[in-house]
Amino acid sequence: MTRTYHGTKTEVRSLSTYVKLMRAAEAVSTRVTRHLAESGLTISQFGVLEALHHLGPLCQRDIGKKILKSSGNITVVIDNLEKRGLVARVRSTEDRRFLTIQLTSDGEKLISGIFPSHTEAIVREMGVLSEEEQIELGRICKKLGLGSKVD
Repeated sequence: MTRTYHGTKTEVRSLSTYVKLMRAAEAVSTRVTRHLAESGLTISQFGVLEALHHLGPLCQRDIGKKILKSSGNITVVIDNLEKRGLVARVRSTEDRRFLTIQLTSDGEKLISGIFPSHTEAIVREMGVLSEEEQIELGRICKKLGLGSKVD
């Protein structure tokens, strides 16, 4: 038996749109990241490796902001990557309290090997939308994410 919410027109439309957004995001994410399990990586671990691969060494706080993880969660993710020898924590020579996270050669080799197939999977998923639809979706997502009008 299907149950529907019987609120105002605005509430019903907003809830319906939200559910569609969440279902689409989860479905696309699942399909795009399926290959990560073969490398023994979680989505968060992949995000850390990818950020370091493209941006270079970063402090833990900046990595957390880039991949949208809390400081406690990012610590666990980096700990696990460090145990596997994929990243290293490097203490600053100027300020010993400051650590940067950098890829090891094994980490660089791993992310360099899997990033192309990850990109292909994203291109394939986004290919159901036209170029114009992809641009519009990007604009709408940015606007929604910022909570204000963005052009």
